[in-house]
Amino acid sequence: MWYRPSPKLFAAPCPDSPPRAPITLPAGTTALHPSEDGVKKRQLISTLGTLALAVGLTACSSTAKPSGDAGAAGSADPKAAGGTVTVWLMDDAQKNWPDLVQRVNDEFAAKYPNVTLKLAYQGWADKLAKLDKAIADGSAPDVVELGNTETMKYVLSGALAPVDRGTFDNSDSWIKALANTCTYQDKLWCVPYYAGSRVAIYNSTAFQQATGSADFPKTEAELLAALDKVADRNKADKTFSPLYLPGPYWYAAMSYVAAYGGGIAKFDGSGNWHGTLHDPKSQQGISHFVDLVRKYNKGDLAVNEQNQFESMARGHAASFYGNGYEAASVTAPVTGDPSLKDAVKVATMPGPDGKPLPTFIGGSDLAVTAKSQQVALATDWIRMFTSTKSEQALADKDILPNNLTQLNPLKSKPSTAAAANAVPDAWFTPLAPGWGAVEKQKIIPDMLTSILKGKSVDQATKEADAAIDQLINKAS
Repeated sequence: MWYRPSPKLFAAPCPDSPPRAPITLPAGTTALHPSEDGVKKRQLISTLGTLALAVGLTACSSTAKPSGDAGAAGSADPKAAGGTVTVWLMDDAQKNWPDLVQRVNDEFAAKYPNVTLKLAYQGWADKLAKLDKAIADGSAPDVVELGNTETMKYVLSGALAPVDRGTFDNSDSWIKALANTCTYQDKLWCVPYYAGSRVAIYNSTAFQQATGSADFPKTEAELLAALDKVADRNKADKTFSPLYLPGPYWYAAMSYVAAYGGGIAKFDGSGNWHGTLHDPKSQQGISHFVDLVRKYNKGDLAVNEQNQFESMARGHAASFYGNGYEAASVTAPVTGDPSLKDAVKVATMPGPDGKPLPTFIGGSDLAVTAKSQQVALATDWIRMFTSTKSEQALADKDILPNNLTQLNPLKSKPSTAAAANAVPDAWFTPLAPGWGAVEKQKIIPDMLTSILKGKSVDQATKEADAAIDQLINKAS
């Protein structure tokens, strides 16, 4: 869609930008667990977790000269600014908060009346392919929304422009794990937009019938006792899972690894990453996860979590661990069972250490592309879109904002408490050059499947680390 406060033209292609310098991190840096003291200095590690969103924007203007960071936007007369700013947002914004987008665009147009704003909504399935092509041929947008698992690729390739953290609202209280996905070599390369986390989704009626309480247990010991009662009440159904926990569900498995203080990989002093799944703490978390799968999942242990909501929708599960939006899938008219609407609820998933289970931090970031010749204007649009007012608009819609200050009230709001309380100890995947290849090769899911088929945790984790070491240091 076009948003045109004035009749300007598309931007012209811009020259390619050079790649960034090699990664350098402090010795001993570990990916996955966010509570360690060293996390503040981790420039390549993000210890975050779904509902994930991505936005891409970059454009080059034939009417404007390259400008610096948006701090420069306030030093000149905004009404004298011209050219085109292109923004790519994911279609989630179009579907769920179009009023916020419109308000920010109006604010931008009022400040820069002679700048044309071009807004395009993107879909998750083809956004990255389109963005890669646009960057290659010089037609990239100025602003782009990136899912936080997508940022690393573009930071390391030099496709993003640096921004000044101190010029954005609430930057001193940004969710640490989310901000880490934007940080590299002491510079900020994108801006946190919103967060997402995984929660327990359960059939409160099933728990009420089996335990006498419709509330989800607060501790893991209480949860296991409740699951045993749910299992006993439904023992006639051999396909019924008190807790449907898919075997290859590596996001869940790594949450237990994080709970025990383990990690997926570690950055050493020699400038390389190494897999750490074979470390004792990581093995402890993996073993705990595998034990839960074997005891409570009565389905096919080799099936992943992609459509796990169906197990509850079909009456074959009392609970599962997933993204908050999966609860709606359980009760949707086509994909689920609408009659479960009043029974399906969300809650915080308890971990084995008396705390909430650390969640993989999901969410989106906003970035200015390195080829943009409207860096100041593009950054100012992001500043408006992530302002305190804008983040509050997201929070009012039960979307987790990018900062702890505005997140805190959601911790006590029934509709958001589960997700909001899981965020502070969230974890994220290693921001290493070859992490994409590690995921693509399904090293961790395959490791979990092999354990469930009988391979020892010790042997499986040793082999997984060796496979990770072959890929993680090579740009993917």
